[in-house]
Amino acid sequence: MTFANALSELGPRSNGGMARWLGRAAMLVLGLAIIALGILIAPLPGPGGIPVIAVGLILVLRSSFRAKRLFIRAQHARPKYVYPFRRLLRKKPEIAPVFWQQALRAEKMVVKRTNRRLARARRSMRRLFRRTFR
Repeated sequence: MTFANALSELGPRSNGGMARWLGRAAMLVLGLAIIALGILIAPLPGPGGIPVIAVGLILVLRSSFRAKRLFIRAQHARPKYVYPFRRLLRKKPEIAPVFWQQALRAEKMVVKRTNRRLARARRSMRRLFRRTFR
Protein backbone atom coordinates (compact mmCIF):
# COMPACT_ATOMS: atom_id res chain seq x y z
CA MET A 1 0.00 0.00 0.00
CA THR A 2 1.37 3.43 -0.89
CA PHE A 3 1.42 6.49 1.33
CA ALA A 4 -1.33 8.25 -0.69
CA ASN A 5 -3.59 5.19 -0.44
CA ALA A 6 -3.06 5.01 3.29
CA LEU A 7 -4.03 8.67 3.65
CA SER A 8 -7.15 8.26 1.52
CA GLU A 9 -8.28 5.25 3.56
CA LEU A 10 -7.92 7.09 6.85
CA GLY A 11 -10.42 9.78 5.81
CA PRO A 12 -10.54 13.59 5.81
CA ARG A 13 -9.55 14.00 9.44
CA SER A 14 -6.14 12.49 8.86
CA ASN A 15 -5.53 14.78 5.87
CA GLY A 16 -6.24 17.78 8.09
CA GLY A 17 -3.97 16.33 10.73
CA MET A 18 -1.20 15.84 8.18
CA ALA A 19 -1.54 19.43 6.97
CA ARG A 20 -1.41 20.69 10.55
CA TRP A 21 1.65 18.55 11.26
CA LEU A 22 3.42 19.83 8.13
CA GLY A 23 2.57 23.41 9.08
CA ARG A 24 3.98 22.92 12.57
CA ALA A 25 7.11 21.30 11.16
CA ALA A 26 7.58 24.21 8.76
CA MET A 27 7.18 26.72 11.63
CA LEU A 28 9.69 24.77 13.70
CA VAL A 29 12.27 24.78 10.88
CA LEU A 30 11.63 28.49 10.24
CA GLY A 31 12.05 29.25 13.96
CA LEU A 32 15.34 27.34 14.12
CA ALA A 33 16.58 29.15 11.00
CA ILE A 34 15.70 32.52 12.56
CA ILE A 35 17.53 31.56 15.76
CA ALA A 36 20.60 30.62 13.70
CA LEU A 37 20.37 33.97 11.86
CA GLY A 38 20.16 35.79 15.21
CA ILE A 39 23.25 33.98 16.46
CA LEU A 40 25.09 34.95 13.28
CA ILE A 41 24.24 38.65 13.55
CA ALA A 42 24.70 38.82 17.35
CA PRO A 43 28.39 39.90 17.15
CA LEU A 44 27.46 42.94 15.05
CA PRO A 45 27.16 46.29 16.89
CA GLY A 46 23.82 46.95 18.51
CA PRO A 47 21.20 44.61 19.94
CA GLY A 48 20.28 43.15 16.52
CA GLY A 49 20.72 39.51 17.44
CA ILE A 50 18.68 39.48 20.63
CA PRO A 51 15.27 40.42 19.15
CA VAL A 52 15.84 38.07 16.20
CA ILE A 53 16.62 35.18 18.55
CA ALA A 54 13.51 36.04 20.61
CA VAL A 55 11.30 35.87 17.50
CA GLY A 56 12.83 32.51 16.57
CA LEU A 57 12.24 31.17 20.09
CA ILE A 58 8.62 32.28 19.93
CA LEU A 59 8.10 30.41 16.66
CA VAL A 60 9.74 27.28 18.05
CA LEU A 61 7.68 27.42 21.26
CA ARG A 62 4.44 27.80 19.32
CA SER A 63 5.18 24.81 17.11
CA SER A 64 6.90 22.23 19.34
CA PHE A 65 5.40 20.33 22.28
CA ARG A 66 8.85 19.30 23.49
CA ALA A 67 10.05 22.91 23.48
CA LYS A 68 6.95 23.92 25.44
CA ARG A 69 7.69 21.29 28.09
CA LEU A 70 11.29 22.50 28.39
CA PHE A 71 10.02 26.10 28.57
CA ILE A 72 7.70 25.19 31.45
CA ARG A 73 10.56 23.49 33.29
CA ALA A 74 12.70 26.59 32.79
CA GLN A 75 9.81 28.73 33.98
CA HIS A 76 9.64 26.80 37.25
CA ALA A 77 13.42 26.92 37.69
CA ARG A 78 14.02 30.57 36.71
CA PRO A 79 10.74 32.54 36.53
CA LYS A 80 12.48 35.92 36.47
CA TYR A 81 14.30 35.09 33.23
CA VAL A 82 11.38 33.38 31.48
CA TYR A 83 8.72 36.00 32.24
CA PRO A 84 9.64 38.34 29.33
CA PHE A 85 9.22 35.47 26.86
CA ARG A 86 5.85 34.63 28.37
CA ARG A 87 4.74 38.22 27.78
CA LEU A 88 5.87 37.96 24.16
CA LEU A 89 3.98 34.67 23.66
CA ARG A 90 0.58 36.16 24.50
CA LYS A 91 -2.07 36.64 21.82
CA LYS A 92 -1.50 40.39 22.04
CA PRO A 93 2.21 40.59 22.92
CA GLU A 94 3.56 43.55 24.85
CA ILE A 95 6.65 44.17 22.75
CA ALA A 96 7.68 47.70 23.76
CA PRO A 97 7.30 47.22 27.55
CA VAL A 98 9.22 43.94 27.42
CA PHE A 99 12.16 45.44 25.56
CA TRP A 100 12.15 48.53 27.81
CA GLN A 101 12.19 46.31 30.91
CA GLN A 102 15.05 44.25 29.50
CA ALA A 103 17.01 47.40 28.61
CA LEU A 104 16.62 48.64 32.20
CA ARG A 105 17.68 45.24 33.54
CA ALA A 106 20.74 45.16 31.28
CA GLU A 107 21.69 48.70 32.25
CA LYS A 108 21.35 47.77 35.92
CA MET A 109 23.73 44.84 35.46
CA VAL A 110 26.35 46.72 33.45
CA VAL A 111 26.38 50.38 34.52
CA LYS A 112 27.16 51.82 37.95
CA ARG A 113 24.24 53.19 39.92
CA THR A 114 25.31 56.83 39.49
CA ASN A 115 25.51 56.59 35.68
CA ARG A 116 22.17 54.92 34.90
CA ARG A 117 20.62 57.17 32.28
CA LEU A 118 17.61 55.08 31.20
CA ALA A 119 15.99 55.09 34.63
CA ARG A 120 16.54 58.84 34.96
CA ALA A 121 15.12 59.43 31.49
CA ARG A 122 12.03 57.39 32.38
CA ARG A 123 11.45 59.41 35.56
CA SER A 124 11.84 62.72 33.75
CA MET A 125 9.40 61.59 31.02
CA ARG A 126 6.86 60.61 33.68
CA ARG A 127 7.15 64.04 35.32
CA LEU A 128 6.75 65.73 31.94
CA PHE A 129 3.63 63.70 31.09
CA ARG A 130 2.11 64.30 34.53
CA ARG A 131 2.61 68.07 34.23
CA THR A 132 1.32 68.14 30.67
CA PHE A 133 -1.81 66.03 31.10
CA ARG A 134 -3.09 67.23 34.51
